[in-house]
Amino acid sequence: MKTPPSAPSGGARRPTLAVRQITVGQPLQWLVAGWRDMWRSGWLSLSHGAALALFGLVLFALSRQQFWLLAGAFSGFLVVAPVLATGLYAMSRALERQQRVRWRLLYDTWMGWQQSRFVDRSGYWCLVRFGILLAVAGTGWVLTSAALITLLAPVPIQTPLDFLRHVVLGRNHFLFEAWLALGGILAAPIFASSVVSMPLMLDRRITLMDAVLTSWRVVLANPVPMAVWSGLIMLLVLLGFASLLVGLLIVVPVLGHASWHAYRDLVDASTLPERAMPGLTG
Repeated sequence: MKTPPSAPSGGARRPTLAVRQITVGQPLQWLVAGWRDMWRSGWLSLSHGAALALFGLVLFALSRQQFWLLAGAFSGFLVVAPVLATGLYAMSRALERQQRVRWRLLYDTWMGWQQSRFVDRSGYWCLVRFGILLAVAGTGWVLTSAALITLLAPVPIQTPLDFLRHVVLGRNHFLFEAWLALGGILAAPIFASSVVSMPLMLDRRITLMDAVLTSWRVVLANPVPMAVWSGLIMLLVLLGFASLLVGLLIVVPVLGHASWHAYRDLVDASTLPERAMPGLTG
């Protein structure tokens, strides 16, 4: 079922894309499609998971005695994940069009912003701007999380065991609940703003503002399925962390590819011109 686009009301014409309503079980189909795309893309897809797992290991090595900072950094991963998965969106887009997935595709995807003009509001630069905004939000959460745990924890939090004992299982305060609530307050609008924004901007010529507004319309039109989708994302990422980051080898590419299929099922962007991506030759 589609929500018909509304007519523009004066001023500059803004695109109003049709948003589809989906079933609660649809997110599981996205994961299946993401799993399929991961194996079809081979090592190029798995390399995204390997890179993020390696980054996590380096971060842990540098901050293992400062877990108050590490907890915020790992949870901040969820904030910037839509940007990190850009290459995975491009691979799923190529597979959908029966085009080759190769290294040049990833290179052109990440370097394409250099070929666009800054004055073009719907140019490739909009992806970079959105990435910067998410990076700022992620950094803000890391600093806020670190400040909250440092100031309110009953003892210095230096190790994961300290975090578990004095923050998660502490009985005389509600620090963990406050930490989760604050993270949820930040994560909810970021999720609503980014659930389809990056794939949409990669696929079609659209401004950053219009992409974000479309993403919000998707969430408002499908509140329960989007809640299920966000829960699946958090669950899989937590499993990836709990496996000493080894699980991220699979979790990251599967979620990235699945997010592309989520965009394709949720938004009808056929009224917008496609964004020509170099390196997508047959």
